[in-house]
Amino acid sequence: MVTAKRLLDWEGWGTAQEGFDAATLYAYVLLQPDTAGRARTAFPVLGSPAGLAAEATVCAQLLQTVARGDNLVLEGPLRNWAGELRRG
Repeated sequence: MVTAKRLLDWEGWGTAQEGFDAATLYAYVLLQPDTAGRARTAFPVLGSPAGLAAEATVCAQLLQTVARGDNLVLEGPLRNWAGELRRG
């Protein structure tokens, strides 16, 4: 019997794309480079095609919060991450 695996995104009350939670965790540890590196190693979905889509989504969402005055401490690391994602 084959069962489908899904991840329920409680914050948005829907299903999240593959890698979304890993990308969210990664975003919030960007201020700790060693931990960010460990997160990338622990979650191999990051950097994969699906993971890159999730990373871009999370990065864009968090940059929107910066524009509203939240998560200001993450602005620099998020902009750097956005640049890395654009360069591919």
